[in-house]
Amino acid sequence: MKISTFNAFKSRNYRLYFGGQSVSLIGTWMQKTAVSWVIYSETHSKFMLGLTLFASLFPSFIFSFIGGVASDRYNRYKLLLITQIASMVQAVLMTMLIFFKHYSVWEIIALSALLGLINAFDVPARQSLVYEMVDDKADLPNALALNSSMVNLSRLIGPGLAGLALEKFGDDICFGLNAVSFIAVIGSLLMMKLPKYIAKPHTKNVIGELKEGFAYIKKTPSISLVILMLALISLLVLPFSTLIPVYAKDIFKGTASTFGVIDSVIGLGAFSGAIFLASLKPGRNLRKILAINTLVFGIGLMLFSHSTYYPLALLFATVSGFGMMSQITISNTLIQTTVDENMRGRVISFYAMAFFGMQPLGGLLIGGISQWIGTPDTVLLEGAIALIIGVLLYRKLRKEEVKNVEVSEPLNPPEMQKI
Repeated sequence: MKISTFNAFKSRNYRLYFGGQSVSLIGTWMQKTAVSWVIYSETHSKFMLGLTLFASLFPSFIFSFIGGVASDRYNRYKLLLITQIASMVQAVLMTMLIFFKHYSVWEIIALSALLGLINAFDVPARQSLVYEMVDDKADLPNALALNSSMVNLSRLIGPGLAGLALEKFGDDICFGLNAVSFIAVIGSLLMMKLPKYIAKPHTKNVIGELKEGFAYIKKTPSISLVILMLALISLLVLPFSTLIPVYAKDIFKGTASTFGVIDSVIGLGAFSGAIFLASLKPGRNLRKILAINTLVFGIGLMLFSHSTYYPLALLFATVSGFGMMSQITISNTLIQTTVDENMRGRVISFYAMAFFGMQPLGGLLIGGISQWIGTPDTVLLEGAIALIIGVLLYRKLRKEEVKNVEVSEPLNPPEMQKI
């Protein structure tokens, strides 16, 4: 079979999803950038940046378990359609709030928390549905890597557009463009032709199904290790992104455009990494690539942390983005290609908990530490932690390789040689 970076595009439903979601995600990144800029401009508080991240992601941590069960129990397609419409309503409310000018920071944080609640149901349904969108299941890893390229391309484009919109047109236009972008993804979902949904009988209640999912993860080390590593990275390293407005405004003495450019080059690095993953031939050791890219992530952050020369800082931010991308994409790919179909939604909810749940706690932690030791030293510390995690994972994989070689070697004791 010919290997292609775009194999998953052979599936019509996936092509529709990719197109609609690409437009919507650009709007989402515009809103994320605008929220961070508005919050920091109003408060000049690094802690408030961390609190905003906490508010936007922590509801996903609390309710993602229920979202995972809902994804396994009900029609994932209809659930995704509902969450996308709800996200559009949230974006419209945010736009109206900013347009009429009479708002407080706490109202923005409250609407961010509402989006976090919606995402608790959206992520398990969306990630699980990708499996059903791909006609040839051998193309699933390619589809997941292309998903990541879509997310990171939108991260490349969205913040840059947000910086331009914030400077040239104002906050309300930036938020309004996000609301309009949901038309694309909702339209693409309505155009899909998925197999008819067949309801499955459920013998357990929600709590019982949650316990079943947790037990499945515990007895599947290949999945539990990936989720544990992602949780540590999300708690202690990924919240570096909350401090980017500090670099833009205070360290580089820039404007909203500066913030948008830094965020965009992180997205450029992540997009490059996603295309690299999409181009990999089947059978490559993804866990080894994950360990190496975690080292790249750590080194990139450490170099970026104390950079005062703006062009060099952009280069190091790009390297960081390349390494950062693997944490999410490879983790998701390893889980989706390993998990039992009946457990898919629940296991992805644990993945979402590790990713979305640890980041808000980390945002509060990192925001507090940066107030104490300063932003550059905080980012340096985060890079060092990523380096340590990468080294530990790489050593574990090396030990497993040695053990597998020893097991596979034929027994040839001296007694046998004498015969």
